[in-house]
Amino acid sequence: MGISVEISMYPLKADYKPLILDFIARLRSHETIMVITNEMSTRIFGDFDTVMPLLTQEMKTTFQQPDTVVMVMKIIGKNLSL
Repeated sequence: MGISVEISMYPLKADYKPLILDFIARLRSHETIMVITNEMSTRIFGDFDTVMPLLTQEMKTTFQQPDTVVMVMKIIGKNLSL
């Protein structure tokens, strides 16, 4: 089953860009998913059983860093990139 995920990330610090760019770069390192970004959010497309473990892994890595980060996520049970 394909899914589409939209994530908006809000680091709670003045120098927020490096945290966001690092998260996006880690997502893009996985060749089994499609990652599209814009000024407001990051969209991830792929198979549910592929996307969800990768997303969990990368979110956990982000949350383990010393900076506080808020993530807002929407998940749709269909790959909208097709």
